Amino acid sequence: MKQLYKYLFAAILILQLTACNNNTDAEQLFEETPTTRLNNQKAELSEALLSSQYGWKAVYFTDNTVLGGYTHLFTFAKDGTVQMASDFDDDTKTYKSEYAIQVGSTVSLTFTTHNRIHLLSDSNNYPIPALRAKGYLGDFQFLYYGQENGEIIFKANRNNHEVRFVKATADDWANLSKNLDMEQNVIGGEERPLFRLLETNDGKAIHKFDFSFTAATRFANSNSIESGYSVSYNMGIGYTPTGIIVSPAVEVGGQKLSNFIYNDADGSFTATGTGGVSAIIKYTDKPLVLTDDYKFMLPGQPLAWFGFFVDDYTIDSPANSPLFYAELEKVNAALPAGQSIASIQIYGNHSIGTFIYYTFVGRGALQHHVTVQEDAAGKKIILKHKSWNGNTTVATPAFLASIDKYFMDPQGLYVKAESFRLFYSDPVYTFTSASSPFRMTTWKLN
Repeated sequence: MKQLYKYLFAAILILQLTACNNNTDAEQLFEETPTTRLNNQKAELSEALLSSQYGWKAVYFTDNTVLGGYTHLFTFAKDGTVQMASDFDDDTKTYKSEYAIQVGSTVSLTFTTHNRIHLLSDSNNYPIPALRAKGYLGDFQFLYYGQENGEIIFKANRNNHEVRFVKATADDWANLSKNLDMEQNVIGGEERPLFRLLETNDGKAIHKFDFSFTAATRFANSNSIESGYSVSYNMGIGYTPTGIIVSPAVEVGGQKLSNFIYNDADGSFTATGTGGVSAIIKYTDKPLVLTDDYKFMLPGQPLAWFGFFVDDYTIDSPANSPLFYAELEKVNAALPAGQSIASIQIYGNHSIGTFIYYTFVGRGALQHHVTVQEDAAGKKIILKHKSWNGNTTVATPAFLASIDKYFMDPQGLYVKAESFRLFYSDPVYTFTSASSPFRMTTWKLN
């Protein structure tokens, strides 16, 4: 029994000593002043910023409801300077500026002199009219929220959006320019089809969504094409040397997919989960949803007037295809000095017929009169040559031959009423060649 008492006494003594130590720790933590805590966080952040051999990388999604991600690389020095590079535009060179770790109500990392990250916070630098005076919604002051799994966690002071710094590698610096090469793959080349879809597979069922990407904002919209299935994925896109990062992630079968790998063979981007879960962005040869929007052009309908103009917002429409821009340049290159194309207008059922109306700077206009046939099954129109300015014997002018052939596509033209607007309230329509990646944006003016 005495031996038992000895063990009980020793156990009670250990518990008392442990409680004393815990109380001491709690008291020390409680007695630490706010100033001391902030200074400790400042020292902690300073040490972290200097600890990575190749600095840090952040894919900064300033607001993933309207904009994509912009990769920034940083190397911090003890003297308060930072070397920085980004993929904001084609200039991926490294620039030196200053930074400070500031203490206020919290600890923050502030880029105090101008560098690449300030391009996202300049209110005079905006990608679309809707962001006029707002810029790219970015910030240059980031509130410190600690570290997790080797990453530094910040929140932007402007909108409280989380920004994570991950340790950069030598390859990140060497390959930053490849992000802009990938941008062209996301936009799509002249040889790729114009129509794309997002296809998800949750391991049991496949769902399809249309996919529309705007290069100016690095943002994509994707809506279900299935009746009764109203899921949408709207996502900001950031570029990598091997593919894209999307935010918010595409959630499929309870898994969040954010890293898509590019396949140059077919132009697709694929994110792979587990258990057969995947998401793929890929091309298709025709629109996923065919509409009756082409019927405005059919004989017997009221006058319909569509216009593309070089000197207004239609020239900058994200729906214009690279091939269309290339054809505009061909026209201008073939014209004499001082002359250029000014507009392409399409008149359906005008009092003098249906015609494509080309206007120019420095010379007169030309009317290509056509007949219109309906492809009811394909939901498109087929335009056939009738005359130039009413003369049935003259050939297509040489400087217009290349671009005009797309409107005369034997396989027809898709006509679509777009959901977006171009600054004004006029409805926007696109004309797309059925057999090539040629698409022109117009306003419907009547």
